[in-house]
Amino acid sequence: MITVKNVIKASLDKVWNLWNSSEHIIKWSFASPDWHTPYAENDLREGGKFKSTMAAKDGSMSFDFEGEYTLVKPNEAIEYVMADGRKVEITFAETAEGVEIIESFDPETQNPEEMQRAGWQAILDNFKNYAEAN
Repeated sequence: MITVKNVIKASLDKVWNLWNSSEHIIKWSFASPDWHTPYAENDLREGGKFKSTMAAKDGSMSFDFEGEYTLVKPNEAIEYVMADGRKVEITFAETAEGVEIIESFDPETQNPEEMQRAGWQAILDNFKNYAEAN
């Protein structure tokens, strides 16, 4: 598994809400300024599904990021299986510095692991910036 993490200076309730609400996901869930997430739906419950569309702002490419939740512990943990069968585990923990998010995921085989780590870390960094600014 590949792991990325960050600490967000905000309350746990706020972090959980911004992470899981579709109206917020579309505002932070992309890796670079030339991409965006024009669509997101999220049924946050075990057995529930999520889907977001990530797209290049110039319209040159897009893809759907989707999966099904296998574990949802409010304000603590989320686990899901992506459409391609890879697993993801996310934990949320209050620390003295803020809310620590640790996200671990099975790598895919088309891109180098370091590239995948950098992409997921960039999205997590985007989330931190969004959460701390809102």
